[in-house]
Amino acid sequence: MDKDRPMHQAMLYESLENKRVHCFLCSHHCRIAPSNYGICGVRRNEDGMLYTMVYGSVIASHVDPIEKKPLYHFLPGTRSYSIATVGCNFKCSFCQNWTISQASTKDGSLEGYEMTPGSIVSEALKNRCRSISYTYTEPTIFFEYAYDTAKLAREAGLFNIFVTNGYMTGEALDVITPYLDAANVDLKSFRDEYYRTMCKARLQPVLDTIVRMKEKNIWVEVTTLIVPGENDSEDELNATAKFLSDVSIDIPWHISRFFPNYTLSDHSATPLKTLLKAREIGKKHGIRFIYIGNVDGYGDTRCYTCDTLLVKRAFMTAQKNHLTDTVCPDCGAEIKGIWK
Repeated sequence: MDKDRPMHQAMLYESLENKRVHCFLCSHHCRIAPSNYGICGVRRNEDGMLYTMVYGSVIASHVDPIEKKPLYHFLPGTRSYSIATVGCNFKCSFCQNWTISQASTKDGSLEGYEMTPGSIVSEALKNRCRSISYTYTEPTIFFEYAYDTAKLAREAGLFNIFVTNGYMTGEALDVITPYLDAANVDLKSFRDEYYRTMCKARLQPVLDTIVRMKEKNIWVEVTTLIVPGENDSEDELNATAKFLSDVSIDIPWHISRFFPNYTLSDHSATPLKTLLKAREIGKKHGIRFIYIGNVDGYGDTRCYTCDTLLVKRAFMTAQKNHLTDTVCPDCGAEIKGIWK
């Protein structure tokens, strides 16, 4: 047990009878008994009060190109200081960061290192980053840490980014919205059964988050990891593309190639023809900007009207950016995004 770990008062919970608590930070809505943890493994009920056990303790901190998030229409070519703690509220069988996301603070088997919100901001500035990304694991589960850091970042002129599974509640999104500038949301499937079996979660809260973020003018891009034999049918890809186009045809859709990992090591990598098929389906539904991830050569931004090359990318970095405004320099078509 980790009762000796530093504990920080949690946000977004309420007290119940018999010193139980209801955490409404994410859509699991955990009811937690005393001395127990939520599904995320990092939020603990201590004598009827909820605490976060990962505040100020990062498991990873790196300077990344913004394109690695992936965000292609948000400050291309810039750096983003990226942090994570252990823990996640999903149990994805294909997780590529499972060594840290599936760790918890219950047994203390994986310890982080101390960084205050102020030191994160200082490191971001020192490394000439334009933004801070809360990423690698799920930022919702270290919400208090991200929230305090995001406030300081905003004061320092930095942007804030969530790379998220989208399972936060509307209440959590309301709290972070004043400081959240952009998000990449994983839309892992368009079937609730997939979410329940592969992620131990549900689909609808993720769809709700994407809609709410657009309504709140947070810049949103969406990533779908295509797993062969699991979420690659034409019916499902059509349903995903239709949903995104109904929300906004200007949401960039990142169709990402799966590689065998974690408990899905018996699956094969996604064939390129499957990814190209998904791209064509997205185009059919009017989505203007579709990118293929984990495959080099499919990350350029082109004008949806005249096909002019606007941003040239290779290996998840922007090499040339011809956009100085939100319009195509050749035909004047509006290119939605935050470009400078």
